[in-house]
Amino acid sequence: MLIRNARLINEGSIKEVDVLVKGERIERIDAAIRADGVDTVIDANGMYLMPGMIDDQVHFREPGLTHKGDMATESAAAAAGGITSFMDMPNVNPLTVTREALADKYRMAAGRCTANYGFYFGATNSNIEEIRALRVGDGVGIKAFMGASTGDMLVDDPEALDLIFRDAPVIVVTHCEDSPVIWANEAAARERYGDDVPFAEHPRIRSAEACLKSSTLATDLARRHDALLHVLHLTTAVEMDLFEARHRSEKRITAEVCVHHLWFDESRYDELGADIKCNPAIKRREDRDALRAAVNDGRIDIIATDHAPHTREEKSRPYFKAPAGLPLVQHAVRVLFDLANDGHLPVERIVDAACHAPADIFGVRDRGYAREGWYADLVLVDPARASTVANETLLSKCGWSPFAGHVFSSTIDTTIVNGRVVYRAGRLTGDIAGQALTCMRAR
Repeated sequence: MLIRNARLINEGSIKEVDVLVKGERIERIDAAIRADGVDTVIDANGMYLMPGMIDDQVHFREPGLTHKGDMATESAAAAAGGITSFMDMPNVNPLTVTREALADKYRMAAGRCTANYGFYFGATNSNIEEIRALRVGDGVGIKAFMGASTGDMLVDDPEALDLIFRDAPVIVVTHCEDSPVIWANEAAARERYGDDVPFAEHPRIRSAEACLKSSTLATDLARRHDALLHVLHLTTAVEMDLFEARHRSEKRITAEVCVHHLWFDESRYDELGADIKCNPAIKRREDRDALRAAVNDGRIDIIATDHAPHTREEKSRPYFKAPAGLPLVQHAVRVLFDLANDGHLPVERIVDAACHAPADIFGVRDRGYAREGWYADLVLVDPARASTVANETLLSKCGWSPFAGHVFSSTIDTTIVNGRVVYRAGRLTGDIAGQALTCMRAR
């Protein structure tokens, strides 16, 4: 395959190049490559070409919650959105808290995913021996929910947390919200509103105080034990002081922000209600702007989605019964290019945070960059062709989007996974090209 006349965004620069793909990998990146012997030629016609996004945080709902989504449906939506690799969370049914359950998820994914796949091992208050037995490469990392979550996934025992950070053989990733603070805020909201709490109260219930208290604990534990720590989905300006504005290669503690926290602010609750209820909560405009600034100065290293689909029926419930989470993978890259189009984030920084940084921080082998000899996970983005979010174009099983009706300034033209075109001109090709990610960063 030859991709001609592309503007390649890669490693901090934009260059006009041709890219030759042979089999699964990039053979050559150069100007004016001849098409001799090439089966397929794609004329990019000046479109942006970028490495596929590596989404380090998704909930694809399999096993056990597949009425909301599954690996096949959600990976297809991801590929249509320019995401070529994903890392899936352990709060499914059964929970991914044993090595056997982790191996089972890899077996479930084989031959079914349009994008490349990796899975987290879940920490609990009582599975430290399983954590100690993990080997580098068994999964992508260890997920610790340091805040109210599903079943036994809440890790709130101080001794258990200390052992996890002390003995984890690979990177620990954390959901940081303090449950006692949240529970007290919920009680206060019930006292004021009864069960009919407005969704606009969500950022006060899942407050900045709850986030800061937990993220401070996580970073303190990581420094005490010299652990590798990656703090997920940060939402507040006040937390930014916990992180350093340095390149990720110089840090043991890194940070992530999600596209919806860069896009929405609390002014949208009256309009969207449960559709933007997520944990941690979307907060003030000032917080959103601080997150954008932290991406630009390097305090935040990775941009991800936290894609978490629920059915429309589930989302139609009152505040305390409506689940948290929203579908995002199909539109995440377009969100980022809108932010670039509006002058908030340079496209070079978008590619660094969404593609390069996840590969570096998780030790993903031969992916995340457009380099000769590396896997051909590539995306063509047309920045001059607008696209409208309509129900008939949605591929997530839940069938709705918080961006419904929005006109994005760009379009995903083509997605290539392991050298195979999986999405082109608005349609999936049906090629199930995903492979298991190899993540080799050891403590």
